Amino acid sequence: MNDGSVPQPGSLALSRKEDFKAFAESPRRSRPDLLTRKQLTFLPTQARADYDRQRRQWHANIGPVKTPQLTELHEDLWDIVDSNEQDGDKAKGAVAVDAFPGLGKTTSVLAFARDFHQREIEESGAFTSQGHERIPVCRVGLTGNTGMKDLNLAMLEFFGHPGQMRGTTAQFGRRVLDCVLSCDVRLVVLDDLHFLKWGQKSGIEVSNHLKWIANEFPVTLLMVGVELAKKGLFGEGTNGRDTALAQTGRRTTRLGIRPFTIDTEAGRREWRQMLLALEQRVVLTDKHPGMLADDLSDYLFARSTGHIGSLMTLINRSCQRAVRTGAERLDQELIDRVKNDEASEAARLELQAALEKKRLTSRPRPRSRRPV
Repeated sequence: MNDGSVPQPGSLALSRKEDFKAFAESPRRSRPDLLTRKQLTFLPTQARADYDRQRRQWHANIGPVKTPQLTELHEDLWDIVDSNEQDGDKAKGAVAVDAFPGLGKTTSVLAFARDFHQREIEESGAFTSQGHERIPVCRVGLTGNTGMKDLNLAMLEFFGHPGQMRGTTAQFGRRVLDCVLSCDVRLVVLDDLHFLKWGQKSGIEVSNHLKWIANEFPVTLLMVGVELAKKGLFGEGTNGRDTALAQTGRRTTRLGIRPFTIDTEAGRREWRQMLLALEQRVVLTDKHPGMLADDLSDYLFARSTGHIGSLMTLINRSCQRAVRTGAERLDQELIDRVKNDEASEAARLELQAALEKKRLTSRPRPRSRRPV
């Protein structure tokens, strides 16, 4: 965008620098006021429509929540990124966030990329010493047919480079390097890396290209995907004998994200804290303390199977229904009518049966009081 307009939050495509900049620098959403039933009833028609629209948008963007999992991942990422301050003649370590779907990989990585962008701008300013726009983060998404040329092209598209229409793979690569150096990029995020077919020629090409980026670009390479170890990114699995992939594994730190679990007291307390945090964010007139953490703890764990992505989807959709129908609260009767992702629904019945028969519980034991 060259007209100076700021993209609206709901229209952002984070594979373009203007949109990522807007995402990283825009103020956080403000939570709508929590009205009483009486206040809600007496809102004029247009004011009520505006209020409900604000709540729709708020509940659809209710995260990310600073869970222990997110905090652990960010601490590891800061360790790696901050240690990659080597001079340009040294290769920098790469990172691969490798976890199952529904655990918040992309959300957590984008939250980190946002914080990193803000820190770099605060410390070094919006423009480089040469007068170029400072772009600390380059983020691109991969597809199932991504090869070396496609990856270069996607990065050029992020920068809006005019040379993206014509050129060879090598020419595209040099143009990307020029953009990275000119804009002082320090972090390159490659999302959906699992879409690559690592056993095929394009996978080997991209693996070699990732090594080239690590060697030539003064950046930390942050890759995000599902079952990357099985795909062979770390030199194991189907491509364990391939030298190129093995070298990538030597230079890459694998980080994961764990689901919520309820088989330990610590896990149950983490789950409760998550539900308490969500309660604070829900904007429904008839909500009450303990609506999620006390009344629905077991039920929500069964419906989400401890996956934060599934939980956030379920809460979002349930809040939309509660506002639209006038229920203005969340309970099992309402949420039972709300559909969730297929993986959670498929795994729900066995877990729900164990919770209902008290073989499992998501509720932590009450903390014992010390005698006076």
